[in-house]
Amino acid sequence: MTSVWESLTVDARDPARLARWWAEALGYQVVTEKPDEVEIRQSADRLPGLVFVPVTEGKERKNRLHLDLRPADLEAEVERLVDMGARHVDIGQGDVEWTVLADPEGNEFCVLREREE
Repeated sequence: MTSVWESLTVDARDPARLARWWAEALGYQVVTEKPDEVEIRQSADRLPGLVFVPVTEGKERKNRLHLDLRPADLEAEVERLVDMGARHVDIGQGDVEWTVLADPEGNEFCVLREREE
């Protein structure tokens, strides 16, 4: 027997705001919104989801787990995400073919180039 990946949980100072930001970034929808949990998914019946839960402390270190996004156009997607409130960050990645950004609460994620066939 194996497990099914249900969700990835993200600590957030403002779960509803951060969940809506990621829903817009990914084209997802909010499927659950409670005071202690907001979940987004591609659709209500599709897993996995991203679950945002409240914490009082701010982010202090580099994420040990992050999302990689692979758009059709890296430059256009980076511009869109920055316009939405993401920011460029340097986590020591050096000269690489992808862009490292942070969401409005500082969680790092990567925007990759289009996959070569």
